[in-house]
Amino acid sequence: MAESIPHEGVSRRTLSSETLLVLALSLGASAVSALISFIGSLTKPGGLKDQAATLNGSYAPGRPWLDLSWQLFGIATALVPVALVAHLLMRERASLRTLGLDRTRPWQDLGRGTLVAAGIGSAGLAFYLVARATGFNLTVVPESLPEVWWKFPVLILSALQNSLVEEVIVVGYLLRRLGQLGWTPMAALVASSVLRGSYHLYQGIGGFIGNMVMGVVFVLLYRRWGRVGPLVVAHALLDIGAFVGYALLAGKVDWLPTP
Repeated sequence: MAESIPHEGVSRRTLSSETLLVLALSLGASAVSALISFIGSLTKPGGLKDQAATLNGSYAPGRPWLDLSWQLFGIATALVPVALVAHLLMRERASLRTLGLDRTRPWQDLGRGTLVAAGIGSAGLAFYLVARATGFNLTVVPESLPEVWWKFPVLILSALQNSLVEEVIVVGYLLRRLGQLGWTPMAALVASSVLRGSYHLYQGIGGFIGNMVMGVVFVLLYRRWGRVGPLVVAHALLDIGAFVGYALLAGKVDWLPTP
């Protein structure tokens, strides 16, 4: 899809600085954190599959109300970069609707997102199991929350937060800015997909490769549809399936790895 020309008065240097700052406050920082975590896992005695990476854990064990407060605080603050992107888009008389995040095509977005999630989910699970079995991945623990009434609502909110942050910033916003900065479509695709893989490095080599491939697919679909809406739906469904599915199946089926 064609990228918009920067709004009058906004220099290329400003766009570059803005993009770096948005990433530094969100998934760019997560990529650096994931790299440090991965180095720690590699240098720790034992194989990667003997270590665990927990995605949704308790912040205050034994204190459910305090724990809930921290969970909601973490979800809310993680969405601030999305609000920042919306604010910055307003400067060029655009909005999140420009990226295809709105309610104009709810059923189309839901249908496309569901199909994408079904295809990627099955392939992704198989890839993870193989990567872990061959020692290229840590054991991923999607959730380790206590058995309290807010467990599943928080897991769903966490999935929605992940999907909004990643698809708005790594696909919609980043591709728009890189296009405005003169990057070629292929260079922008590589940057977006490598970034997506990088902030999943804490899971291991498998997490990096699997998410990088997913990033390529998502960029191509975004360029075809011109909307991040279906990608947000797909990502949310994938994460809900992983978080809730693990909560329901961990320790009850032989094929699902647990620490």
